[in-house]
Amino acid sequence: MGVLVLVTWVAVAGWHVRREYFAPAMTRLAEATLTLDPGTHFYAIRMAGRTIGTSSSRLDTVPEGFRLDDLTQLDLVAMGAAGQAVVRTSATLSTTLRLLTFDFALQSAAGSFEATGSVEGDSLLTVRIQSDGAPPEEIRFRVAEAPLVSGVLPIRLAKGGDLRVGRTVRFPVFDPSTVSNRVVEVEVLERGTVMIADSSYLDPATGRWKMARERAVAGWRISERYGGVQVESWIDDDGRILGSTSPMGFALERTEFELARQARDDTREAAALAAGRGGTPGGAAGDLSGDLVFSTAIASNMALDAAAGYDRLRFRLSGVTLDGFDLDGGRQALEGDVLTVTPEDWARLTPGYSLPYPRMDLREALEPEPLVQSGDPRIRAAAEAMVRGGGRLPNDPRVVAERLTRGVHGLLRKEVVFALPSALSVLESRRGDCTEHTVLYVALARSLGLPARTAVGLVYLDGAFFYHAWPEVWLGAWVAVDPTFGDVPAGAAHLRFVTGTLAQQVEIARLIGTLGIEVLE
Repeated sequence: MGVLVLVTWVAVAGWHVRREYFAPAMTRLAEATLTLDPGTHFYAIRMAGRTIGTSSSRLDTVPEGFRLDDLTQLDLVAMGAAGQAVVRTSATLSTTLRLLTFDFALQSAAGSFEATGSVEGDSLLTVRIQSDGAPPEEIRFRVAEAPLVSGVLPIRLAKGGDLRVGRTVRFPVFDPSTVSNRVVEVEVLERGTVMIADSSYLDPATGRWKMARERAVAGWRISERYGGVQVESWIDDDGRILGSTSPMGFALERTEFELARQARDDTREAAALAAGRGGTPGGAAGDLSGDLVFSTAIASNMALDAAAGYDRLRFRLSGVTLDGFDLDGGRQALEGDVLTVTPEDWARLTPGYSLPYPRMDLREALEPEPLVQSGDPRIRAAAEAMVRGGGRLPNDPRVVAERLTRGVHGLLRKEVVFALPSALSVLESRRGDCTEHTVLYVALARSLGLPARTAVGLVYLDGAFFYHAWPEVWLGAWVAVDPTFGDVPAGAAHLRFVTGTLAQQVEIARLIGTLGIEVLE
């Protein structure tokens, strides 16, 4: 269920041109940015009618061109647990708004994650990653197009002369939170007017900040689409954000700093009072609208109290376009809008190889990747200790997969963690939710030569379907296991929608608030 926390961090970070452009076009863009006014804007972040955080965005001029600094402070509630985090993004940009250097950091009580980097020329990207309990990692890769960062994308749209209703433009964007590039399609939807708070004052009678004046700002409504996820925003003529909404249920609203901070503090005070009366940090007793996990759960039409015992389940999926999801294959079969899940018979599995996996066709499922440090000696030592029996290291993939599932399940204390986890940080802290269980399992498996990948979807629990993550291992086919619950194999009430790295996992966001599930049998 904690996979939503991870997706949330990426979604919040995401709030914050092609090389083949003709030189005259780039010259016009550089000239247009000369009219860009430096300044700082403040925002309130809302969810379910509550202000759960604040954000600021400052644009300055520097010798290279511009510097963009975004700061977000966020309070979240998941499964009744409250957590706070600070997300910082700084980027140095050229006069044409091309990314030169960046520094991204996420800090919470559970740990920290930082990614810094630079672009050489317009195609070589160097990224350095640092997370708790892990040595620094450096990644160098070439990109086909000179990238932007998400915070500057609307400014690039405005200063590039693309603010025309009906106009659609595609931009390459680098996301430091997932250490990946993506193509974002931006469409200009309409021209209109947005009312924003223009000033505030402290009321001496109440000691509270109040809005002194509203101001009408001419703006443009735009849509940003990537990986099936859509975010809508209102921007001003300079491309600065006036407000936006995301599929996660968050809303960003430009306001005055004092008003945003006061609204956030009011939410914190109300949460503390609710907790004292037997409620949750998200609200009063029985109010789950502010809880990230419970508010996004999908109620089941049928009780599946012994879900692990079903040898097959069928579900009708509705409310979303299913194209692009990894629904068909292996244990899952999709016919129209009906998904059938048939768990593997563990005793009948025949992997067809001995460890380590001998071929190159599954190389991506064997190699280290950001936050999955399967090449670290500490990961290898922990994996060997977990699966070794009678002094010998088994080479049967099925035996190793089962022992790792039981081992990770028993090793980690079950609790929601508000962080971007790495395998090494989880191994050190020995606590976490489904995301932590999965990232550690995948790293342990790969260190022993067992191909493993992350799956994200939904799982049935206590009358509802919750967003969840679990590993899949290659045993002649991709087989789901669940170290969070200790299930080998995972039961039929696991519905896989996405597989792959963190960048791919974020695509699950487009299901939230729209997916319907009907249990057929």
